[in-house]
Amino acid sequence: MQGNNVLFIMADEHNYNCINAVGNKSIITPNINNLIKEGTLFSNAYTPSPLCVPARASLATGTYVHKNKYWDGAHAYDGKILGWQHILRENNINATSIGKLHYKDRTVDTGFTDSIEPMHLKDGLGDLFGLLREDMPPKDACKRLSEELGRGECEYLEYDRLITKKATEWIANKGRGDNLEEPWVLFVSFVSPHYPLVSPPYYYDLYDEINLPYEDYPSQPASKLHSWVRGIRESWPYDDYMDDKKRKIAVQAYYGMCSFMDSNVGHIVNELKQSIFCNNTTIIYASDHGESLGNRGLWGKMTMYEDSSSIPLIISGKDFKKNEICDTPVSLLDIYPTIFDIMSLDGIEVSPDIDGQSLINIGNNTYNKERCVLSEYHGAGAYGGAFMLRMGDYKYIYYVGHDCELFNVKDDPKEEVNLYNNVKFKSLIEALNKELRSIINPEDVDNMARQSQAKMLDEVGGKDFVLKRGNYAGTPVGS
Repeated sequence: MQGNNVLFIMADEHNYNCINAVGNKSIITPNINNLIKEGTLFSNAYTPSPLCVPARASLATGTYVHKNKYWDGAHAYDGKILGWQHILRENNINATSIGKLHYKDRTVDTGFTDSIEPMHLKDGLGDLFGLLREDMPPKDACKRLSEELGRGECEYLEYDRLITKKATEWIANKGRGDNLEEPWVLFVSFVSPHYPLVSPPYYYDLYDEINLPYEDYPSQPASKLHSWVRGIRESWPYDDYMDDKKRKIAVQAYYGMCSFMDSNVGHIVNELKQSIFCNNTTIIYASDHGESLGNRGLWGKMTMYEDSSSIPLIISGKDFKKNEICDTPVSLLDIYPTIFDIMSLDGIEVSPDIDGQSLINIGNNTYNKERCVLSEYHGAGAYGGAFMLRMGDYKYIYYVGHDCELFNVKDDPKEEVNLYNNVKFKSLIEALNKELRSIINPEDVDNMARQSQAKMLDEVGGKDFVLKRGNYAGTPVGS
């Protein structure tokens, strides 16, 4: 039988540290643990942008945000730049999506052979507040985090159950169909553990007797934050509505949601293992970005700190070593060429403009301390563009109009000591800044983003329209 199929499972807002096998002994994630045992964990994986819409556009196109220009929560992927799924479909390879895509709307040619139960932007517009940048008022929808919290049910949880049902049915039906030797890619995309932080009762109750590491998520007054990060904190004032009791409930609910999502992963992987495709399919597990979970008084994503910008990335298949950890920095951008490499589609031409590299090569080679990956943020609350470069043990964050940050992530995983003003690191900072500017000019990119956002703001009806339309805390199911 022709092998080289790909099952790509994506979570939304999954904090890398919220996996048991990674070292968090408080959390229950047996199915993701099994994927790690059976494959390679990329321990320094990052999102190209810590926000759903640009991250997913970059995943599709294999390009940096500044190159594809899907800047923020309003500039959604519209299919105008062909993605890996377009190329697969054009070469008669079945590429099916089930669940959240977060592209512009249902009129877009997503490139998939079939899109089952897709979720796209609300009204095809998404979150327009990112177009306002410094003129953005604090999002009053952030209050929802404190109001919909804890043990219960919500629309997103039911949607994820539907995604799991459709995915297991797809695999089962595929195994009963014709043309079993034809390769395929199945992209299954959950919403969990994206807020609202509401966990199904069974999974919430799993943590009643567990001493959760609340001290790992300390709040911090806005006045103590880095000046750029303070803009995010004030524009997205989730923490204004939280107290210590609600914080504990929020962490427990998030942990419960991670276990719920893990169980859905287990259902799908078990269906695959019982199918005729068991030995012929590579499994990719990733998230679009992380979740701050109250750390520093921040919730959601939007920053370059590890909670937000780092992601889980695990690949299990014949081309990847079992129970292996790869510490070389990698990105969601690397998945595009990896899919083609897994499927041995050497005769198919992919875009020469992609910015990623095959994770087969990276995962099977020694630690590359010279490789760097870039993440950038231009969305709501960004008082100047933010650019993160991870290379070796260090993370360099360049903020347009604000002081930079430098962290030794290996020795200081909580990013508590900013080394930027330490004279001992002057030469390293110069080298990292030179590396960053070999990829982009931050000021020029910031200007490009602002011009594009101003243009869209004018097209939708200006600031008054955006303010009148209001804001929302999450994309409705069925969008």
